[in-house]
Amino acid sequence: MAHIIVVGNEKGGSGKSTTSMHVATALTRMGHRVGTLDLDLRQKSLGRYVENRRKFNKRNGLNLPCPEYRDLPQIAPEALAPGENINDRRLSAAVVGMEDNCDFILIDCPGSHTRLSQIAHSLADTLVTPLNDSFVDFDLLARADPETNKILGPSIYSEMVWNARQLRAQAGLNPIDWVVVRNRLGAQAMHNKRKMGEALNELGRRIGFRITSGFSERVIFRELFPRGLTLLDLRDTGVKGQMNISNVAARQEVRELIKELRLPGVTVDF
Repeated sequence: MAHIIVVGNEKGGSGKSTTSMHVATALTRMGHRVGTLDLDLRQKSLGRYVENRRKFNKRNGLNLPCPEYRDLPQIAPEALAPGENINDRRLSAAVVGMEDNCDFILIDCPGSHTRLSQIAHSLADTLVTPLNDSFVDFDLLARADPETNKILGPSIYSEMVWNARQLRAQAGLNPIDWVVVRNRLGAQAMHNKRKMGEALNELGRRIGFRITSGFSERVIFRELFPRGLTLLDLRDTGVKGQMNISNVAARQEVRELIKELRLPGVTVDF
């Protein structure tokens, strides 16, 4: 069966779609069969990212590796069992339709609490939670004392992950490997960065997640989306000046992230 990667965070602006596209494309470039789903049915940022990539390939006569993308299938109401939620069926049908032909299925969740997101978390073999490196976003994971930053208790999102873990345990499935990814890390060891690291380490021990570094704040990310490109594509596009020192460093960040996810059967070779 396909290994399911869920990228989830109930706050917007944390880099979920950028993280999703880079992980999916990196795995595709390494020869893995990757399917993607976007559960933000309004924005569909990941879906548009993949579509932009297809158009860029066609427009420039390129064949950059591209993960498969599918919209959730439509389900006729009369096909549902009594009391069955239509979105549960749509997500289940999408996963079933991909799992036999994919090594990995990556699901990008919306920046809000939805039924689809809740069900997706219970399907996750690996849960990736991108987080801006600030206590504003730390609130996603836990409630903290505003004066001392002492952790008071888990957030609603953390409780949702706990419930998803319980559902998987009841079904006899392997536990979720939860990885919190610190995006937009400052270049220097500032006081806030250190305090965030300490708070995340304490919380990770308490509620069970691993921590790794993600992507720094870089202008290049704003330029990649409209063309559907990732940092791994710059050498293949023939765009002059793209492989500068900053972008080489960013490429290394992608490499380290894929390595730290510890996905089954994946050997980082880029």
